[in-house]
Amino acid sequence: MDLGIKGKRALVCAASKGLGRGCAEALAEAGVALVLNARGASALEETAQAIRARYGVEVTTVAADITSEAGRAQVLAAAGPVDILVTNAGGPPPGMWSDWEREDFIRALDANMLTPIALMKALLPGMMAQGWGRVINITSASVRAPIGVLGLSNAARSGLTGYVAGTARQVAPQGVTINNLLPGIHDTDRAAALDGAVMQAQGIPLDEARAQRMATIPARRYGTAAEFGAACAFLASQHAGFIVGQNLLLDGGAFHSTV
Repeated sequence: MDLGIKGKRALVCAASKGLGRGCAEALAEAGVALVLNARGASALEETAQAIRARYGVEVTTVAADITSEAGRAQVLAAAGPVDILVTNAGGPPPGMWSDWEREDFIRALDANMLTPIALMKALLPGMMAQGWGRVINITSASVRAPIGVLGLSNAARSGLTGYVAGTARQVAPQGVTINNLLPGIHDTDRAAALDGAVMQAQGIPLDEARAQRMATIPARRYGTAAEFGAACAFLASQHAGFIVGQNLLLDGGAFHSTV
């Protein structure tokens, strides 16, 4: 399918690996020029080189902490006007409700709620002025079904979801859509870290920890970054203009619900 976005320009955050890289590659395949951000310069440039070589699109890299005010300023200055924004940031560490203090919640909110909001505030006016734009926020399946040990993430990402629900309806008349992608377990470094924690806690091999979690997923496997990226590219496409303020769950059927 021709997504109709060849020649558009996208900013993809946390794009050097995992789900962010999956989104970047899918957009590049559709002919979109990219501005990629991540903290680590080496991994980021390696990803950029691979995308340039495979898809032949322009790729600009900005190694910076997108969750800091200085980092955002650096990224936005390098990006300039963009047509597509994909927000993404690593989730807070797991723990228990009794472990977290106010500072822990502030860090989680900064990374997983306030940073996406700041990026939208900076870039939505340009999209609205041109009459077209796409924002895709990578949140979490925990927005639909909270995960006890990920309380910091549950809270921050749910706050972002509420913000998007109202804002998406306000900018839709100008041809701009905002939607969220809610990943379940995908085969990324984040999944590996969580599986490692289970391995340590239960004293079992890593393969067994993974098998336990796969058994809870009707698809009986983890998702891939490539299929996640394809969903992102579709939401960024010309065909998705009537999808507004939605939360698309990509979890292999793990969340049980009729609607």
